[in-house]
Amino acid sequence: MVEAEIRSIEGEIKGSLTLPSVFETVNRLDLIKRAVLAEQSRKRQPQGRSPTAGKLVTQSSQGPGRGISKIPRTHGKRTHHANRAAYVNSTVGGMLAFPPKVDKKIVEKINKKELRLALWSAVSLTADKATVEARGHLLEEETAFPIVVENAIMEVEKTSEMKEILENLGTGNDLIRSGIKKVRAGKGKMRGRKYRRKVGPLFVVSEDCKAMKAADNLAGVTVLRVRDLSVEDLAPGTHAGRLTIWTESAIKLLEEWN
Repeated sequence: MVEAEIRSIEGEIKGSLTLPSVFETVNRLDLIKRAVLAEQSRKRQPQGRSPTAGKLVTQSSQGPGRGISKIPRTHGKRTHHANRAAYVNSTVGGMLAFPPKVDKKIVEKINKKELRLALWSAVSLTADKATVEARGHLLEEETAFPIVVENAIMEVEKTSEMKEILENLGTGNDLIRSGIKKVRAGKGKMRGRKYRRKVGPLFVVSEDCKAMKAADNLAGVTVLRVRDLSVEDLAPGTHAGRLTIWTESAIKLLEEWN
């Protein structure tokens, strides 16, 4: 059995507890990636095109024998549109050759047992300091993993107090890292996602509490209950090892997963 240190809100060692067997799950990075992609696929919205899109035109083909291609064109005395091609996919405003259909299967499926194993594996990797650092999180050398804090943190109401506590736990540098906002490269700037920031610490609690609002006001920090955890929360972008702070009561709830 693996022991973990329990730290007070001042950052001092208060005691220890035995970690549930979930933290001994084998590392399955392949299943974690599949599970995250499956979760992301459920957020997509089906899209399609009208059956008559690009076809509501008066153009028609003039047939062979005129020395021009048989693309549908305007014909008649309207000089400003005379001989203008339309309808087909190679013309301006024409229909798409293979438009998307709403009945396309865009949701990726994963077996329940594989999803459960991926979730357990993602939880166990939050206790591996090397994996957390490899993901890009900034930590202090003396920070021990997994980070478990006493339940008193759940009664904190002010964001300033929560920030000070997280700094006492050795995650202050990562708060600075996740607070930096940069302009996105590429066309995403024109599509409602101009800025991007790094993913910060994940704060896991056992139940609804005052600290959820206090910690959620910190940039890059996510606050979740144990029963709301998903693989994507623990491994954003399919990369496992997110910096996770557990409360003592949240760790005890993980014993029910066995």
